[in-house]
Amino acid sequence: MRYISTRGLAPALPFCDILLGGLAPDGGLYLPETYPRVTRAEMEEWRTLPYGELAFRILSKFIDDIPAEDLHAICLKTYTPEVYCNVREGENAQEIVPLRWLEPNQNGRGGLALLELSNGPTLAFKDMAMQLLGNLFEYVLAKRGETLNILGATSGDTGSAAEYAMRGKKGVRVFMLSPEGKMSAFQRAQMYSLQDANIFNIAIRGGMFDEAQDIVKAVSNDAEFKAKYKIGAVNSINWARVAAQVVYYFKGYFAATERNDQRVAFAVPSGNFGNICAGHIARQMGLPIGKLILATNENDVLDEFFRTGVYRPRRLDETVVTSSPSMDISKASNFERFVFDLVGRDPAMVRELWAEVDKGGSFDLKGTEPWYALADYRMVSGSSRHPDRLATIRDAWKRYNVLIDTHTADGLKVARDHRAVEIPTVVLETAQAAKFADTIREALNRDPDIPAKLAGLELLPQRVQSMDPDAAAVKAYIAANAGA
Repeated sequence: MRYISTRGLAPALPFCDILLGGLAPDGGLYLPETYPRVTRAEMEEWRTLPYGELAFRILSKFIDDIPAEDLHAICLKTYTPEVYCNVREGENAQEIVPLRWLEPNQNGRGGLALLELSNGPTLAFKDMAMQLLGNLFEYVLAKRGETLNILGATSGDTGSAAEYAMRGKKGVRVFMLSPEGKMSAFQRAQMYSLQDANIFNIAIRGGMFDEAQDIVKAVSNDAEFKAKYKIGAVNSINWARVAAQVVYYFKGYFAATERNDQRVAFAVPSGNFGNICAGHIARQMGLPIGKLILATNENDVLDEFFRTGVYRPRRLDETVVTSSPSMDISKASNFERFVFDLVGRDPAMVRELWAEVDKGGSFDLKGTEPWYALADYRMVSGSSRHPDRLATIRDAWKRYNVLIDTHTADGLKVARDHRAVEIPTVVLETAQAAKFADTIREALNRDPDIPAKLAGLELLPQRVQSMDPDAAAVKAYIAANAGA
């Protein structure tokens, strides 16, 4: 399996090379030369596998430069109840990715369910991929005798998931950028309270997530600096993150169906397009996904594209701070991967489109061949606002006795707007409500329960460096702290 850039000007590379590199040297994102296909016989075999075994079967189709026995061991080491099942109690507490039916299938009507992805150490779905990434990094670096300085940006959940996955890992240092004051207090505490020597938090003054992400891209595009300081990525621009997320679409499908000829709709809260991109790839592999429902918040650049064909990243002054902060994103980094497929995998066209985007512009595909091809991908979209969020949280609590976080509320709201009557609809839960106490309090006049192991987190000492949105200053900080 070789990996190519969406912009077509970088050499094809094996998995382990793109794992450590992140962004392609031509500024594009890596994807497999072809998507592996899954047979019905394989799906029948996989249906009852434990999560770690299922991950091995799927990831084996994307990774052929790690010996099978080693990859198998990494998957089993990663996906254990000890890592993913220690924050909830009750039914299905020992399932790594349990499916919770809100409304069962009945009378010919497809049910409505939550796929619970937030049982990991940072209470967010990012743990599902990030824990694997940490173990892959440690394995590959040890084999090569190398070190890596990870540079990432977060709007809320990626940062803590990356830091918890990489803390104490040999040969790895993490430099994580976040928008100062824009995350929830719980999200900040998860990151900034870590005292591990290999973790460095940088709060970018006065901006949103996109400014932090732009700095990451600027540093990654400096080939000389990237090579000298061995810069790697953990954001979903790293293909391994997306590949790992493909696994839970298969797991959710098996839990929601009885046979492999049935279809399922997945509703996905979306900011950077990484989570739903994994669903797109699962569908390309042959998973019978009847519909992918993309949910945005007030920052609705992706919803605008799927409604109108216009992809128009927002300016900083057009991007708003919301109560679902992990989706406060105006430029969806992984969207380029989807567009690459949408335009027939034509890198020249992707370069042309992103030449405008990278200059702060936009593009319009309406009326073009790719726009007409969009229907083949069975993707629809919608947006949710703060009043919708509050109403959905209240309704889920009253109707189902289920407490959901703000991002999952966006997903559930839009799922209802686009619910397919004849097939089950599975909403991907993205985080636990404990991370967004202010909004839960506003919606329900009560505090969310905090897992016992995280009680008092916001009272711990915090360690963070505040900096202006300046790539040169971030480079200097990395150079001073990168170590030998």
